[in-house]
Amino acid sequence: MSNPTRTRLQSHIETHPGQHFNALVRDLDLAPGQVQYHIQRLCTEDAVVQAEYYGKTHYYPPEIGEWERGVLALARRETARDVMFDLLEHSPCSPSEVAERVGIARSTLEWHLDHLVEQNIVHKQRDHRNRVTLELTEPEQTVELLNTIEPSLPARLVDRFERLVDQLLGE
Repeated sequence: MSNPTRTRLQSHIETHPGQHFNALVRDLDLAPGQVQYHIQRLCTEDAVVQAEYYGKTHYYPPEIGEWERGVLALARRETARDVMFDLLEHSPCSPSEVAERVGIARSTLEWHLDHLVEQNIVHKQRDHRNRVTLELTEPEQTVELLNTIEPSLPARLVDRFERLVDQLLGE
């Protein structure tokens, strides 16, 4: 017999792949212990896959592949998502151009680029004059995955606060 809370949690993960634990707690208005218990059961039953990316555990339907998991996890961070959108529109381009258009410090961009490159989402290339250019590795697939992300207002506010702190520390 299926548990209604577990069914609700699994359904939410299917429609919001890549959400992290705290977002699930917030969105579903459940106690953290409840979410933890039911997530463990769903993972044991192979109904949900969990993956850790840069300090947060994200949850996915099992049919989502490893590369897609990385894109979705990073796309749930506003700055990384903005960088991906910028590269979709202006790729290939230099890191300075991206930082200026996105409105972030170059050091902040490099922090996000390290993760985007590590997950094989962005390709960094040096030309014969040692200038760096950036472009998405899989632009069509990236667009499809970005279209599934609709961050909630609390998630946007947290991302914007983190960006403000980054900017203040960069000055």
